[in-house]
Amino acid sequence: MSYYISATLAQPFEQSIGTVIEELKKEGFGVLTDIDVKATMKKKLNVDFRNYRILGACNPPFALKALEAEDKIGTLLPCSVIVQELNPEMVEVAVVNPVSSMHEVENEALHFIAKEIQEKLQRVITALAQKKKA
Repeated sequence: MSYYISATLAQPFEQSIGTVIEELKKEGFGVLTDIDVKATMKKKLNVDFRNYRILGACNPPFALKALEAEDKIGTLLPCSVIVQELNPEMVEVAVVNPVSSMHEVENEALHFIAKEIQEKLQRVITALAQKKKA
């Protein structure tokens, strides 16, 4: 089982960020954090890095269910979504596979929640992959 689910988009990086956020919203996710890896690498290490953002996506009702089922699950929240530029007109979007990331947590209720979140994130990736064809 892979630890991520991904798709590529044939559009510029900045446009892709908006597209990803819109698709996440359709499945009830908001973006709590937005880490600009390129800017951070430049500031902290004076290294030029490609466009790469890590979005922390959260679906509040499911986050609440997960926290109620397992109080330490916050160590795995929010769901990470990366958007990275492969070339000026091609972007890869990858999301964490929650079933894989929660595999070691021995809590059956949490596994059902992870499966539901996985289905939602898979729908996001599928929608993004369809946009590539449009």
